[in-house]
Amino acid sequence: MQELSNYVGIIGVTLVLGAYFFSQTGRVTFESLGYLLSNLFGSLLITFSLIYHWNLSSFLIELAWCSISIMGLIKLFRKSAEASPQRPD
Repeated sequence: MQELSNYVGIIGVTLVLGAYFFSQTGRVTFESLGYLLSNLFGSLLITFSLIYHWNLSSFLIELAWCSISIMGLIKLFRKSAEASPQRPD
């Protein structure tokens, strides 16, 4: 299971770094759904790998990364809901 956790963690790192790379090259924005979801799922996968390779400082940064991504998703969905036209009843 430790080997599996390494692979899961590597996938998580790939998602987080890929999102950052694409944001820096202008392919996505920091507010885009893809960027936020990549960061959220990437950090969750890294957190999973920490179950088998515990490191408190890594856990804390991944907890912050998840929290910030969730805040961004909430902001994005609220903004989207406000922008959509209301249908009359």
